Amino acid sequence: MINDTYFLWEKEEYSYPVKGRFIPNIVTYIHEKNNKLRPAMLVVPGGGYCVVSDTEAEIVAKEFYNKGYNAFVVTYTTNLLMTIPLKLQPLKDLSKAVMFVRKKAEKFFVNPNKVIICGFSAGGHLTGSLAVHFDARELVLDSEYEGVSSRPDAVILSYPVITSGEYAHKGSFRALLGENASSKELEYMSLEKQVNKDTPPTFLWQTATDDVVPVENSYLYAKACKKYGVTFEYHVFGNGGHGMSLANEDWAAGNFGGDYTMQQYYENIQFMIDNNMELPTPFNMMGEIPKGVCARDIVKEEIKKILSQRQLQPDKGIAVWPELANNWLKKVLSI
Repeated sequence: MINDTYFLWEKEEYSYPVKGRFIPNIVTYIHEKNNKLRPAMLVVPGGGYCVVSDTEAEIVAKEFYNKGYNAFVVTYTTNLLMTIPLKLQPLKDLSKAVMFVRKKAEKFFVNPNKVIICGFSAGGHLTGSLAVHFDARELVLDSEYEGVSSRPDAVILSYPVITSGEYAHKGSFRALLGENASSKELEYMSLEKQVNKDTPPTFLWQTATDDVVPVENSYLYAKACKKYGVTFEYHVFGNGGHGMSLANEDWAAGNFGGDYTMQQYYENIQFMIDNNMELPTPFNMMGEIPKGVCARDIVKEEIKKILSQRQLQPDKGIAVWPELANNWLKKVLSI
């Protein structure tokens, strides 16, 4: 397996005010024996636009790698501190990632006409945003990428944030658009209102009992796909909470793989510790943390405690979703 990291922007191109050295990037999971062009699977983890969760990153990329894809994990810009709304920055990151993979299709041994994006939760919102706004003028890049499309050939939306309306996951929209978002901005990012006949084929899945992002989010998107004649498949599982990822034994055991998607989160927590700022839950319950303490160590230890308390259980019924998605992709893209 070829594992490489590529930054999506040069330092001078990237203007979002991060609190460390973070630059949006992709990590590759590419087959070494490449005697054929493979479909590309870009994995976009969730995290409420405040973090790029490692629970939906490498573990998912390897699942699709094992199914024959050359996979990529996209780490995009987030807004943990809730100070500067993200606006279109994450969408620009993901759009550039798709263009980057297509432009280097020969290097990555991928078929540029079979580029799929798999997004989770807020990462599902980001994925869906590119699916409906791929032709936005704000996403156009300079001549180096002239003629390279950022339109996905298909998307997988896993328990996605979709609507800014009645069933909105308000935290995601607050991080993305700020407290005082205009009605125009909210409508633009309410994806069920933006689906059209050019929206790429879409596979959706969610649990009916999702207690964080109401299942109505995916209902609304599926309904819009039907209205505009977009090819789609939709699965609702009768049980299970939010953030089920692969719902398999590895996920339940906390074997998520590398935590590189968490870099910006670690850097934000480090900034808050070093500047005596109030930390987000659950770290604000730990009492005073002295300057210089390694944020990564604290975060990883706290996550370990949370996972042990949650006692995640695999669910064989839900764990079939990658196979369902793969079979669907074989039909719609002739993979």
